Amino acid sequence: MKDQMITTRKIHTYIDGEVIEKVDTVVTEFPLTIVLNGHEFATMVCTPAFLKEMVIGFLASEGVIRLFKRDIASITIDEDKGFAYVETTTKIEQTIQEHTKRFIGSCCGKSRQSFYFQNDVKTAKSSMTKRTISYEQCINLMEQLQSSSSTFQATGGVHNAAICSPEGMIVSRTDIGRHNALDKLYGHCLMNEIHVQDKILVFSGRISSEILLKAAKIGVGILLSKSAPTELALQAAEDLNITTAGFIRGNRVNVYTHPERIVL
Repeated sequence: MKDQMITTRKIHTYIDGEVIEKVDTVVTEFPLTIVLNGHEFATMVCTPAFLKEMVIGFLASEGVIRLFKRDIASITIDEDKGFAYVETTTKIEQTIQEHTKRFIGSCCGKSRQSFYFQNDVKTAKSSMTKRTISYEQCINLMEQLQSSSSTFQATGGVHNAAICSPEGMIVSRTDIGRHNALDKLYGHCLMNEIHVQDKILVFSGRISSEILLKAAKIGVGILLSKSAPTELALQAAEDLNITTAGFIRGNRVNVYTHPERIVL
């Protein structure tokens, strides 16, 4: 798996007035086109690992499927040609046609109007979890996420994400794309029927509105990040009843929304 995700090349490095030649490690990049029921649906640029999980998670987050075993008739990955062929149990031509349409709608019944993809409104779920986690556990989970990624340590060029309990990581995934890492987690949970409503999503990147909506589609109620959030993401988190915490570095944790789930 490691050989798929990284490669090496000769580079020239300038250090203290001297140029030296050395071998460096870089992350690989791979285009994958999803063919859905015979139609080209989307092309994703990703890290070539756990591709089936990523495709399943992406289709679920786009509202194409809901359950892996019920909705997927077959899925075949052709890595040599860069295609993923997916057949669903029911025909969904309307979903394919509406994939890129936007509409203006209220978020979760609130009065503020925002732009959302149509599938976002259909698939983003308000959290009802009663799960709590301590500040110390937030810090420990972030440390586990960062130390577990050998690809990040070797290249510095990927995002890391994990589904966790308060005690530790359940499954982690890595990708050059922030969304891809989350789709791989979502696909893994769907394929293995892992219930995530009481789980925690730990993420290495910035909490944008797209990442927040992706977390809502997965179904988690607590999102932890090493980085910063955006205001639109926090507005969506308030509406969707999701706890967000960022800048988890060293002994620091900033809690932005629904702080009642993070306790001393």
